[in-house]
Amino acid sequence: MDISSTKLPIILILVLVGILLLQFATNDNSKPLIDPETCELYIMDSQINTKTYLNEFNEKCLEFKKLKD
Repeated sequence: MDISSTKLPIILILVLVGILLLQFATNDNSKPLIDPETCELYIMDSQINTKTYLNEFNEKCLEFKKLKD
């Protein structure tokens, strides 16, 4: 395939769009995170960069904090 061919830019665009779609499909922003101080679960809102707490606690984290005390 020659660099000056008309098919090369189309193939490159399709490959790049495919990579971008793969990144969106594997990115899981809705995964709950654990606050290390309170052991409470939260979701990070990427648009305004704030934490939204779910009023749920991670039991393993709470048990570990009890062992440290």
